[in-house]
Parts: sequence; structure tokens; C-alpha cells
Amino acid sequence: SPVEGGPPDHSYSLSSGTTSEELLRKLNEQRDIIALLEVKMKEMKGSIRRLRLAEAQLREEIREKDRLLHAASAGTRKRHGL
Repeated sequence: SPVEGGPPDHSYSLSSGTTSEELLRKLNEQRDIIALLEVKMKEMKGSIRRLRLAEAQLREEIREKDRLLHAASAGTRKRHGL
């Protein structure tokens, strides 16, 4: 509980009367949070990698379609004497 007239008891703030048991509990909570964040970061890195691969594949498809369109339009111009 917060000290009378003191700052609110945030999970990251410690009062001067914090016991070693409370310190240990807060430390363990923070370790758990860090571990969860590390897992989320790895998941996000994997997602970014997959998105970059998908982007590269889509860009390649666009290049191929553009090439085919240009080849087709060049063939059309030749047939019509343009």
C-alpha cells in the first residue's frame, strides 16, 4: 500500500520500506515481462522476414508481368507497322 501522502504505488516504483521478498517478486515480474517481450520480438522479426519475402516475390511478379506487357505491346506495334 502507498505511504500516506507519498507517490502512488506503481509496479515499477519502490517505497523505502520495501522488503527483500517484495523486491524479489518485482524482479521476477520484470523478468517475466522481459521474457515475454523477447518472445514477441522474435515473432515480429519472423513476421517481418516473411513480409519481406512476400514483397520480393510480388515485385518479381510485377517485373515479369511488365516485361510480358512490354513484349506484347512491342509485338502489336510491329504487326501494325507502328
